[in-house]
Amino acid sequence: MTKIFARFMKDESGATAIEYGLIAALISVALITGATALGSELNTTFTNLKTKMADAN
Repeated sequence: MTKIFARFMKDESGATAIEYGLIAALISVALITGATALGSELNTTFTNLKTKMADAN
């Protein structure tokens, strides 16, 4: 029983999987934040362009 417990304590494969999961979650949050900011900026740019084209017409 002691050997099984010692082997269980040395096993770090679950911790590695959790770390990779946290890294993936952080990257996805960063991508979503960047895409949202870019989408807002593009919306503003195209709205301004539409307004200028309507005024020129």
